[in-house]
Order: sequence, then structure tokens, then C-alpha cells
Amino acid sequence: MRTKSSHLIALLLSLLVPVSAQAAQPFDQWLKDLRQEAVSRGISNKTLDAAFIGIEPIPRVIELDRKQPEGRMTFDEYYRKVINQQRIDQGRTMYRKHRAELERAAQKYGVPANYIVALWGIETNYGSNTGGFKVVPALATLAHDGRRAEFFRSELMAALKILDQGHITPENMKGSWAGAMGQNQFMPSSFHAFAIDGNNDGRRDIWMSLPDVFASTANYLSKSGWKADQRWGREVKIPANLPQSLTGLKVKKSLDEWKTMGITLPSGVNLPTAPGITASLVAPDGLNGRVFLVYDNYRVIMRWNKSTYFATSVGLLANQVAQ
Repeated sequence: MRTKSSHLIALLLSLLVPVSAQAAQPFDQWLKDLRQEAVSRGISNKTLDAAFIGIEPIPRVIELDRKQPEGRMTFDEYYRKVINQQRIDQGRTMYRKHRAELERAAQKYGVPANYIVALWGIETNYGSNTGGFKVVPALATLAHDGRRAEFFRSELMAALKILDQGHITPENMKGSWAGAMGQNQFMPSSFHAFAIDGNNDGRRDIWMSLPDVFASTANYLSKSGWKADQRWGREVKIPANLPQSLTGLKVKKSLDEWKTMGITLPSGVNLPTAPGITASLVAPDGLNGRVFLVYDNYRVIMRWNKSTYFATSVGLLANQVAQ
């Protein structure tokens, strides 16, 4: 029979167990082991010397990783924050200014230019806010910390490979605290999968080269299944008695089926006829908020960022940029 004291001892012992054996390892030793792995994967010592100069854990990165939001923002609040008139106006200006390069990427990859601009605007405010953290130290901090060690170690190796290939220097490889890089905020693994040398200079520079940024964004969407003959979706009006169970991306119906349930355009006009296209209802703030009928391209945007707030805002901003 266990006594109260034995229960207390067991509890105290459980609290003493480290969250991760990797996090308990001194950073210098951890980095030495990581370097050996990188060399075994073909990363040159020259690249590693440059990448690891003065490297040490960044406390602010750990703080941001563990910080919990203080409450859920509604979609309406998110939308007002992300898509204000200034961002819409700037998006239209950027579209006009870089139209030739944007349309070149759009035609090559089958993704309308206004979606490229919308992702650019929401991710980094058209390149003006790409993040101030050096990617290698930030990823090394997270990989050593241990909470999501395997994921961030893999991303760190991918980042070192980018440096070794000569696409960017360690000093200029900057991004968010979590390692999202450049003007379109690719993680290193996404860089290897989707980044494009848009200006044919031999480097894939998503930090400074707009042709590379635009082509890489379009390539990401294209390879993720973008359908050139479809839009992302549209805002709709629903009948008062529509069941909540009909919302969500798991429910797919034809436009005719939605039409028979009383779904209309916001003005009350009938939905357009589009044989073969299925759609889902998305209600980020519930059925009392704004409701959207979304198509397969919406799901493609969600492969970029698995948030209905984000995907819906990209679609809405793309609509505004195109006007």
C-alpha cells in the first residue's frame, strides 16, 4: 500500500524529469554533434564555419515559441487588422508597379497575379517586414530547446543546405523567430521544394529578388494543386435555419445543391451555374458572422497556412487587389 509520502515523492520525481534530453545537453556539445551530422550530409566546413560564428541560443526565440495567446481573436478582428485600406491601396500600387514580372510568373505557373500579391502583402506587408532574426541561430535555438526538436533540426539542416548552395549569406538569411524566411516567408524545407530562380542569376533569392519571390509563390500554389479556371470562393448569404453541421471543409456539395438549400450571393441573387465544381461553406465566426462558399483553390491556400482566417483573408485581399 502506498503512503501519502510515497505519492508526494513520486510527484516530485515526475516534475524533475526533463522535458527533453536534447534540451538538457549543453548547447556547445549539441552544436558539435549537429555539425558532425551536417558534414555527414555533405555540408562544407566553410559553410558551417560561416553559419556558426558567434552562435548561441536566443532567449527571445524561446519566449516567443512558448508564449500563449491571451484569447481567440474573431475573424472580423483579424480581418480588420490584416486587410486595412492602406494594405489594399499598396497592393494595387505594387500590382501596377511590378505588373510585367507578376504576369510573367502568373502565366508560367497558372496562378493569377493578384493572389501572388495578396500572399506577399499578408505575409510581409509587401516585403517591408520579413523578420529580424538570423535564421540559423533561431532554428538552432529551437532545435536545441527540444520541444519540437526533430522538426526544427530538420529545418536547420535544410537552411544550412541553402547556405551551402550559395543562394544567400548567413548574415542576410533573416526571417521570423520560427525560421520562416524572405518576402514570402518560406520555411527552409519549403524553399527546397518550391523556390524558383526567377531572374536566372543562378540563385533562388526570396529575400531581395522580386522575380524570385513572385515565381516561388506562384510555383508553390501551382504545385499544391491550383486550378487556373477557378476562383478561391466568395462571400454568400445563408438562410436562417441552416444547420451548423453543413459548415467546414469536410462537407462538399455542388453549387446547385447549395442553391437548393437557399444559399445566395450577398445581394440575394442566385449562385452562378458551374457544373463539376464542388464547394464548402466556411464560417470563421459561426453562422452569425460572415460566411463564405469556398472551392478547391481555397484548400490550396490552406496548404500554405492551415488557418481559415489566413486563407479567407488572402482570397478577399486578392479580390481587392484585382479591382
